[in-house]
Formats: sequence, C-alpha cells, structure tokens
Amino acid sequence: MSTVGAYLRLARAGWILVREGVVAAMPGDQLEGMPLFGWKVAKVLSRRRSKRRDRPERLAQAVNRLGPSYVKLGQFLATRPDVVGHEMAHDLASLQDRMNTFPEAQARAAIEGSLGQPVEALYAEFDGPVAAASIAQVHEARVATETGLKRVAVKVIRPGVRRRFQNDLESYFLAAHLQERFIPSTRRLKPVKVAETLAQVTRIEMDLRLEAAAISEIHENTLNDPGFRVPNVDWQRTGRDVVTLEWVDGTKMSNIEALREAGHDLEALAQTLIQSFLRHTLRDGFFHADMHPGNLFVEDDGTIVAVDFGITGRIGRKERHFLAEILYGFITRDFRRVAEVHFEAGYVPGHHDVAAFAQALRAIGEPIHGQSAETISMARLLTLLFEVTELFDMQTRPELLLLQKTMVVVEGVARTLDPHFNMWKAAEPVVSDWIAGNLGPRGMLNDAREGVGALVSLVRQAPDLAARTERLSREIDTMAQKGLRFDPETAEAIGKAEARHSRGGRVALWVIAAALAVIAWQIS
Repeated sequence: MSTVGAYLRLARAGWILVREGVVAAMPGDQLEGMPLFGWKVAKVLSRRRSKRRDRPERLAQAVNRLGPSYVKLGQFLATRPDVVGHEMAHDLASLQDRMNTFPEAQARAAIEGSLGQPVEALYAEFDGPVAAASIAQVHEARVATETGLKRVAVKVIRPGVRRRFQNDLESYFLAAHLQERFIPSTRRLKPVKVAETLAQVTRIEMDLRLEAAAISEIHENTLNDPGFRVPNVDWQRTGRDVVTLEWVDGTKMSNIEALREAGHDLEALAQTLIQSFLRHTLRDGFFHADMHPGNLFVEDDGTIVAVDFGITGRIGRKERHFLAEILYGFITRDFRRVAEVHFEAGYVPGHHDVAAFAQALRAIGEPIHGQSAETISMARLLTLLFEVTELFDMQTRPELLLLQKTMVVVEGVARTLDPHFNMWKAAEPVVSDWIAGNLGPRGMLNDAREGVGALVSLVRQAPDLAARTERLSREIDTMAQKGLRFDPETAEAIGKAEARHSRGGRVALWVIAAALAVIAWQIS
C-alpha cells in the first residue's frame, strides 16, 4: 500500500472539510496554541456560502463530496459518541445514503458475474435503479412464479467500491496512528481499534450474502411479532454482489403527512416500533441498528416493514440482563442495585466504591422522577449513564454504544409520530415480560436447565478430557527429563533460518570492511 497516497488522500479530505466549513463550525474558543491558530485559519478558508449553513448541512455537503466511503465512515462514527462526542454523533446520524446512481449496464454485469447467469434468465423483467446508497443501489424487477410475475427488489454492489474503500481505509488507519502518536489524551479511545472495527464492518457489509443472512435470521425471529416484519430473501438470486428481496409496498415512515392521509394510527405505530425494537434487543439479542425513517415502511394494514440490514447489532445474555436491570432499577429508584449490576458485570473496575457510583447514578435518576412520563427519554438516560461511567473508568463497550445510538434513533422516530409518546408505558410490557422470564422464577429455571445441559455436555466429554490430560502429563514429564525436542521439519527450518542469518551477517561484515578500507585509502 502507498503511504504517500494515504497522506495525499488524507490531505484532500482535510482540505474539503476546511472548505465546506466543517472545521470552522467546531467549537474552538477553548483551544490554545497551534490548534487555536489552525481553527482560525480554517474559518478564513471556509467557503462564503458554507458559513450560511448549520453544522449538519456543512458536514453532509463535505461527506458527499468525499464520496461513498466517507458517508459510511460518518454513519459508523455516529454509532461511537464516545469517540466523536454526542453532538457530532448526532450530526453524523443525519447522514443518509443519497448517492448518485450508476449505469444499469454495470449493475447487470455485477449480477451476471456474481450469479453466473444472464439477467434475462434470472428475472422476467429488470428495471432501472430506484434508490442508491454508499455501497449499493436498488433496482425493481419481476420474477416468474406459478401464480404470475412477482415484484422483487434487487440490491447490487457499486462497481469499484471495494477498491475505493480499501484505499480510503488506508487513510483512516494513517489518521488513527497519527492521532494516537500526537494526541496522547485520545489514546484511551483506541482510534486504531476503531479503524479496525470499521474495516471489519465494511468487509462484512460488502458481502451481500451476509446481509441476506442477517435479514433471514431476523425474519425468523419476528415471524409471530405483532405489527412488524422483514422481507423474505430470494436465495436463488442472491450472491456476493447481489441480494434479491420481496418488494415492499408501503409508505415511508419519514412521510408523516402521507401516513396520516392513509388513515394510519400514528400513536399505535410509535408504540409498535418501540416494542418491536426492545423485543428484538432483549428477546433475541439481535437488532436492526440503522432504523432511521428511510429504512422503515408502513403497509396498508399498519404493519411496519424494515429494510436495509447493512448494520446490525448483537448483545449477549449478560448485556441483556445488564440493560433490563438498569432500566428496572431506575424505574424503582434502586440506584444501589444499578451500581451493583455494573460491578457484577465487570463494567466498572472493582477498586471503585459502589456507594460513590450509586451516588453518581442518583444524580441521573432523581431528576427523571420529577418529570412527566412522556418527557422522559430512555435514550437520554443511557447517554447520561455512559457519561457518568466514564468517570469511573468504565471501558468502552461497542455493543452497548451501538444499542444506545439505535435507541436514540428509534425513540426519535416514535416521538416524530407521536410528540406525547410515553416511552416507559410502551416499553413496560416488553421489559416486564423479559424480566419475569429471565430474572424471576422462570429465569432461574431456565438458568438451571442450561446449567444441567452444560454439566451433561461436560460429563460426555470427560473421557476425552481425561485422555488429553494424561497425554499432556506424560509429555511434560518427558520434557522435564530429556529437554525440549523438535521434529525434523522444525529443526531443518531453524537451520535454514540460521544459515540465512549467518550469510546476511557475513555480507554485512564484508560491506563494513570495504567501507572502512575506502575511508582509510581516502585519508592516506
């Protein structure tokens, strides 16, 4: 990879951010020294028209100029308020995938290359693009069935997007390394680790088979959920570069007026949305992590249909216990128990005082009980919680941050549908049912059943474990008596490596000797 190219791409990105006024829109009054000087220079270099926009508009304009990989970077960083701050995360969350479409001929070539068949053999009809995002675009098509033609949505990867992302990822890693080197205060945020996570996320997202698998899993999880579903996957027409789904006829949840004109109960939709999200989170531990209004449709019967599963989140059973007990503890004002849960889960180091942590949590919880239920934000509660836990050395938990970000978005959508939405009243049936099933007597029985199952599995493996232990013991005894032995292949490899090293050493000595001889000759 070309480091020079990475520096040039990074410089170009910085210049665009300066020209579009993104840097100037940052709070810089508290800066000192060179950072303050740089901020003032950025204000001078900003385009005149950019100064008339607010910060989210400037950011959106800059990211769109930088290209699809920066759109995805912005969306990813919106899930990490611990890294970019809560205000910037909110601004980044407003970025939507509204990219230019690419030619239909390129889409056809990608489909044929991925599925190994002509488009005409796969689809009875194949139309132009209807939507475009940073990584792929969507076409409307029809497939022949026994009952006639069926409409489908065909998502096709952008040509050349993998190489573009690979080049830009090099720049991201460079920026992360520079940040760790020159800004020590940010090392606790692990910027290189963040870049590695982004690289892994994009690698997964660029294989549309993996997105199809996520859709299929959530489809199975939600088969019996009231008022919510996800599309079916057509696996015969799905590959690395293409995924085919059933077509969704409905109104986008972002179009409030159209929903109202269609006669939908907006209050009921808000309640269904929140309960569905909490059900997926607590019951399944697997949730759609990009539930903005553009990815949600409402069918004629009021069913909510979610699309675009490029970003999903998983939380384990321990994290689900953690979340449920925190919510329940804040509702009942049992701040001591909420603090103990943090320590039991290992999120807060044991050298801190539980009572002091409970006191900090009380500072969050008490103001909540002075508000009316419809003004209490669960997402805001989690945001404040994570801010407090930073004071007690709580390590970054990416899965919880992704959950928090998604809850902020989902709760915001619900309040757009119903400004007087009562979050706690809507959440209570789902949270209470999960607590009863997992933290009450039923939960104890389930835990006991799982414990018995683990014990039975251990007993079944006992003969094999005993044989391995005995074999290991004999090998340790032999090693103690005769020393460490290598097999012939290992010994030969070591010999070759040593020979190469010796040859290199001899060459180096001859070079040094020759150099000394030249120097001595010149002196004489």
